[in-house]
Amino acid sequence: MSTESTTRRAERRRTTRETDVRVVVDLDGSGETSVATGIGFLDHMLAQFGRHGLVDLEVACQGDLHIDGHHTVEDVAITLGEAFGEALGDKAGIVRYGSAYVPMDETLVRAVVDFSGRPYLVWRVENSRDRIGDLDTELVEHFWLSFATAARCTLHVELLYGRNQHHIVEACFKAVSRACSAAAARDPRVTGIPSTKGSL
Repeated sequence: MSTESTTRRAERRRTTRETDVRVVVDLDGSGETSVATGIGFLDHMLAQFGRHGLVDLEVACQGDLHIDGHHTVEDVAITLGEAFGEALGDKAGIVRYGSAYVPMDETLVRAVVDFSGRPYLVWRVENSRDRIGDLDTELVEHFWLSFATAARCTLHVELLYGRNQHHIVEACFKAVSRACSAAAARDPRVTGIPSTKGSL
């Protein structure tokens, strides 16, 4: 069945000995979010992802934060990527490629995505400090690697310039969300799967 005639909503659950994650996405939403991961700055970033990509997003995670944030960040990203990919369905009628530039004060970030079915991440973002609030900044790259792998997309994220690490990470989340929204958009001129191979 073509995604052109179905609701692009998906719910995914991931339960391990380290985390219990539930994610619901609606790709044709208005940016309403409800997020609780136990990591305040990650919650803030996921809220930005939903709002600026116009994706309705619910995320709930109980993780082993007494160890550190790695398992929570990774499993939330995996579950979000799986839900995003499921909501895209067979990808018939979508634009497939999307890009966005997002400024935040002194910072400018570019993100480009291809829902190609080929997971890949290019990450050209430097960290100027180890933590933002309760989030280890090295986990931001791992978040997007896990998302790209689970969503089966090619994702390039590049910091063009910037100094403030909060601004840099936030611009990354906003840029990826807007690029994903553009790529997931339906185009009435696209018939079937947007690939000469006939599948993605």
